[in-house]
Amino acid sequence: MDGFGFWALAVTASVLVGMSKGGLPVVGMMSVPLLSLVISPVTAAGLLLPIYVLSDMFGLYAYRRDYDGRVLKILIPGAAAGVFLGWLTASVVPEWVVEGLVGLIGASFAANLLLRRTDPPAKVAKVTPGVFWGLATGFTSFVSHAGAPPYQVYVLPLKMPKTVFAGTSTILFAAVNAMKLIPYAALGQLSLQNLEVAAWLALPAALAVFGGYWLVRVVSQALFFKAVTWALLAVSLRLIWQALA
Repeated sequence: MDGFGFWALAVTASVLVGMSKGGLPVVGMMSVPLLSLVISPVTAAGLLLPIYVLSDMFGLYAYRRDYDGRVLKILIPGAAAGVFLGWLTASVVPEWVVEGLVGLIGASFAANLLLRRTDPPAKVAKVTPGVFWGLATGFTSFVSHAGAPPYQVYVLPLKMPKTVFAGTSTILFAAVNAMKLIPYAALGQLSLQNLEVAAWLALPAALAVFGGYWLVRVVSQALFFKAVTWALLAVSLRLIWQALA
């Protein structure tokens, strides 16, 4: 983990992680695939987890007043079960299978949002679907930090205000990342070398949190959700391509 190419991609990945904690959850999904261009995906996931956790602290402060408590109460238990399932099956389920499935779900959902001609009313946060999508979020987040598509399948139809959507996302994934620390350590993905590199990447990630927070505040609500949907489609197609490759 040295050389200009590695550090350029590592800093870029850490900025994407920070921006995701500033309220743009989909962009964080691009961090592992990006860093996987120079190191293995498993090493990339382990390296970025401490950066996720550190960025979570700044994100939690930024959105301490903007969140949907009911949605979090529904999603967090399911996400905890998903993280546990990911830990149990870490050596059994190939990462490309998970990436392909997540990509198909995300791409189908985003395409449906972009192509439909009518704008349906906001849905109510129901428990059973929420637990299911929470489990999918925790599992895919554990395997490859790709929890945003299943999370958004459940949350986007609720049509939250943009700051509440961003804050709910930040708090949920902060909880998920905290749950992942012990399993990642048990699997040997939090090595001393990873922690040393993560310490150098902490500053750009922390600054990017507030950059993402600023963008959420200044961009109009319609443009914000349109951008989130297009980003979801782009990342989902990237995951499908990665799985096929």
